[in-house]
Amino acid sequence: MKPFWKQFKSGTDIRGVAVDGVEGEPLNLTDEVVSQMACGFLLWLSARTGKPADQLTVAVGHDSRISAERIRAAVVNAMSARGVKVLDCGLSSTPAMFMITLDRDCDGSIQITASHHPYHRNGLKFFTPDGGLDGCDIEAILAFCDAGQQPEERDGGSVEQVDYMKDYAAHLRKLICDGIGASDTDRPLEGFHIVVDAGNGAGGFYAHDVLAPLGADTSGSVFLEPDGMFPNHIPNPEDKTAMQSICGAVKASKADLGVIFDTDVDRGGAVDSSGAELNRNRLVAVAAAIALENCPGGTIVTDSTTSAGLKPFLEQTLGGVHYRYRRGYRNVINRAMELNAQGVACPLAIETSGHAAFKENYFLDDGAYLVTKIIIKMAQLRAQGKTLASLTEGLAEPLEETELRFRIRTEEFRAYGEKVLSDLEAYAKARPDWRIADDNREGLRVSFDDEEGWFLLRLSVHDPIMPLNLESGKTGGCKAIARRLYEFLRGCECLDLSAIEGFLA
Repeated sequence: MKPFWKQFKSGTDIRGVAVDGVEGEPLNLTDEVVSQMACGFLLWLSARTGKPADQLTVAVGHDSRISAERIRAAVVNAMSARGVKVLDCGLSSTPAMFMITLDRDCDGSIQITASHHPYHRNGLKFFTPDGGLDGCDIEAILAFCDAGQQPEERDGGSVEQVDYMKDYAAHLRKLICDGIGASDTDRPLEGFHIVVDAGNGAGGFYAHDVLAPLGADTSGSVFLEPDGMFPNHIPNPEDKTAMQSICGAVKASKADLGVIFDTDVDRGGAVDSSGAELNRNRLVAVAAAIALENCPGGTIVTDSTTSAGLKPFLEQTLGGVHYRYRRGYRNVINRAMELNAQGVACPLAIETSGHAAFKENYFLDDGAYLVTKIIIKMAQLRAQGKTLASLTEGLAEPLEETELRFRIRTEEFRAYGEKVLSDLEAYAKARPDWRIADDNREGLRVSFDDEEGWFLLRLSVHDPIMPLNLESGKTGGCKAIARRLYEFLRGCECLDLSAIEGFLA
């Protein structure tokens, strides 16, 4: 594949620059390029379904980005010109664009989004009724583009405006009513004060169309209006400024709960009534506690960077099994699906980034579904005189944690990164105080008893980067661990070590 088309592959998505004027990032998601990509998806979908393009039904939605309308028009025009029946859904969440494939008998769907990336970037996510596409599928779509292949233009295409988000919101309301044991006319969330921070993305519907109709007080919610320039903060539950925003909103309004979404609502986070974040490892713990209620002894699949305290909490406190896997939400989800196919009961796949996929919800990573489950549990606990904080009692959390990233300065970056990890493993084995994790499935994770902590060095799936995660239960522990590792890393000539050198300075 030519480098031009190869540049757009971002894991299981297509991503590019959609707004001109940002220095060093020239516009590459032009109308023509987007049209080619839409046609590539039609060819891929035709091969998968056995239907010619002019017999396909495809839904299209988008988040709040300023380039959304231009890209939507390019996608819709390209597909309708090939005879496709297009359901034009307008502003939508990414999970809703999967659910519509089931509810409206669509052959596939396209969501126009770049998740939490800056305003000038955008991209395409693809779904079929079986779920999101994998990396190899994205490569196949781009290969059609590279070869200049398109379905023939046909008459008979149509574009139908569909407000599917109303249906999706009704689905979430029903989940809450069923979970609490009430009807929507009972206004089962009356007496609950829940604030929402949508970050000016697509998540504002959750306050207006899910919580408020059920009686919840949503006053104090912030940044619900779509604004593709994201003027207040990055819509990203992993971003410190974003989490400070929702924590502040909870405290200012004295709410029972705060929820926050990323731009396209496939990730979520929460804040309890004390202003404490239910994020990263604590979010994993809460979601796992909920998931394991109906699956005792089940396996929880997480990414590789989870805290040392999470494993004993999942296994000893909750009675489940912790399966630590690779970073990347599709990696985590696919592994959970594979385990279930092998007969291993696995009710949840979750990444510390906030991607959470429940088996009961098609293993769809859906931030709105996640916070809906949390709200149901909050209501159930209140009836027992308890709070959400009771779910994470016994979870040991680190005193320090940080992530550093090392750029690999060679074209053969994957081979070099794998050699670094191989050499580091031999180095660690020769040191009795370096304890290599026996359950890690990505990179090398080493623990140090005297520092009550660990490091994980891994190789990025797509980029010439080696991320390093550090965690410690002692003040200064992360630096102490980094110093030991630096003695090895200083011999790695093709690694840019400025991040760790600055950290240790």
